[in-house]
Amino acid sequence: MHNPDAQKFEELSYMRALNMGLKVMDSTALSLCKDNHMPIIVFDLNVPGTLEAIIRGEKYGTLVHDLEETRWEVQ
Repeated sequence: MHNPDAQKFEELSYMRALNMGLKVMDSTALSLCKDNHMPIIVFDLNVPGTLEAIIRGEKYGTLVHDLEETRWEVQ
C-alpha cells in the first residue's frame, strides 16, 4: 500500500522472503517458521472477511512456505 511499484506474490519460499528483505515480519520470526516448517499466510487484516476466507481454506494473500509443499490448508 505504501509502494506503488510493489508486486503481490502468490507464494514465496522462506529463503526468498528473507533474501528479498521483505518487511512483512521480523526476520527472526520468519527464520523460526522456516526451521519448524510452519507455513505463513500474509494478508491484509483491514479487508473485511479475509480472515474468515483463509480459515475456510480459500487462497488469499501470499503463502510463505517450503516450496516443496504446495498446500494452502490450515494445519
